[in-house]
Amino acid sequence: MSKLVAKSLAQEQQEQKMEAGTSMKRIAGLTVGGITIAVLAVLGAVALYAQSQDNDKYSLKSPSGIAFSDFRGYEDWSVVSSARTEAPLPEEILKVIVANPVMINAFKAGVPGNGQTFPDGSMIVKLQWKPKKSMEAPFAVDVPDVFSQAFVMEKDSKRFQKSGGWGYAVFNYDPASDKFTADAKSPSDCGYACHTPVKAKDYIFHPYQKR
Repeated sequence: MSKLVAKSLAQEQQEQKMEAGTSMKRIAGLTVGGITIAVLAVLGAVALYAQSQDNDKYSLKSPSGIAFSDFRGYEDWSVVSSARTEAPLPEEILKVIVANPVMINAFKAGVPGNGQTFPDGSMIVKLQWKPKKSMEAPFAVDVPDVFSQAFVMEKDSKRFQKSGGWGYAVFNYDPASDKFTADAKSPSDCGYACHTPVKAKDYIFHPYQKR
């Protein structure tokens, strides 16, 4: 009789252990599931915020009607060249010049050095940063610090006949608000006078650099 009681108690303890283990697994599963849902929610919120920022940016138009949305995706366009202006003209600025696939293909085909002009639909963007001294490099080097402006050009020979077929616009960036605004002083020919000295190169200063 005592053996049966002992066996029964042992079975009961084993069952309790099994139930406890099952409960722990359920709790662990719920915890992992809850964390996963929380992470996905955060990622979703970040994606929606980024999309909202893009929508705000691409809703802008210059005073002459050049839409920032025409240049959608410029963040991933190929680099044409880079440049740097020194103070006080108007200040020290680091620049990276990028172009859309239409213009990159034209560059690679030899435009404008072959005497041809860039086709309609060509777009080029000059991205501008204020520089700073690198605190990490073991040598003296300037690196981009605060992004300040996107200067854009698009080719439409019918729309921009008075400015060599190119339309110009400036979109300024304010890091404090993380917002872009259309420069109120940038009519569609705002860069025409500056680019006239390179009229023979279809008004484009920077060649597609060897790489």
